Amino acid sequence: MRHLDLLLPFSLPSPDLAADLLRALRLPSFALLAARAKAGPLQVSDGFARALPHEAWLAERFALQPGMAQGGSPPVAPAAMAAHGLEAGQGRWFMLQPAHLHVARDHLVLTDQRQLALDEPESRALFDSAQALLADAGMPLLYGDARTWFMRAGDWRGLQTSTMDAACGHNIDIWMPKGPDERAWRKLQNEIQMEWHAHPVNEARAERNMKPVNSVWLWGGGESGSDRPASGYSHAWGLTGWTGALAATVPASGGIDAAGVIAAAPARGLLMADTFAAPALAGDWALWIDAWHAIETDWLAPLLAALQAGKLDSLALVLGDGTRLRELTASRSSLRKFWVQPSLSRLVP
Repeated sequence: MRHLDLLLPFSLPSPDLAADLLRALRLPSFALLAARAKAGPLQVSDGFARALPHEAWLAERFALQPGMAQGGSPPVAPAAMAAHGLEAGQGRWFMLQPAHLHVARDHLVLTDQRQLALDEPESRALFDSAQALLADAGMPLLYGDARTWFMRAGDWRGLQTSTMDAACGHNIDIWMPKGPDERAWRKLQNEIQMEWHAHPVNEARAERNMKPVNSVWLWGGGESGSDRPASGYSHAWGLTGWTGALAATVPASGGIDAAGVIAAAPARGLLMADTFAAPALAGDWALWIDAWHAIETDWLAPLLAALQAGKLDSLALVLGDGTRLRELTASRSSLRKFWVQPSLSRLVP
């Protein structure tokens, strides 16, 4: 059995704009696959979940649900540390990511971190100042990369945190860490914000008309000895950012293109194409349409051909947005339903 899960975060159109967006899409391969696939139940969150539907889907596939139930967001910090070659000492570790908060009329809004364009020298300079503050509070801070740091808070096991993408674009009050230690965290966060207010990095960014790095986002808390991802996947491609930490549980796969994925003949493969998130979070629907057309050409057309030729036995399209997720599973036999006409209607669940 050769099966591939194709995960497409933020691939569902905004309900308010769906009719117009569908008219602009030219997706013949997707239309055929989706129309003749078996549709799983539509999963809908309440809009205030601490992880997005596709993030929860990944947590389930990689056996991280117990830790997610405890901490709100997937407990990926220990695995992400290992992926960066860092050793996590005993205790609870969190992801700590540099962020930009912008002031709305009466609240603060978290901006998509992808828009920060934070380079290594800038990140290192900001990290050094934050590390000194947190060291005084007994919270060790380790550097992973420009966008990802790690903080140990050994006894903060009751803190519920939210992923950055779940909180992005919203009033942060709802998604801020909640629990017995939330006041202690807010105090540390405020100290970092004050330290960075007139930091040379932000002064230089202001001169270049770039967003200041004026806060940090805490999430992904996990226990170094117990929150270990595991999966039944034989291959994985396209896992980047924090999801890249999950790939360590999967044997190394070949190059990330359709020919390489098909040639690998995965017994159970996972491919994530995270090209919709940035335009969807920014409300740039022209770029979102372009992303769909690229997915159609680069992935869906060759994967459909592989399914028709028997090089794949089944293909699951996992579509989602900020509150919804649906799986559409197509097989070689389901494609024989010639009486079912290709349609994009399943993009509007």
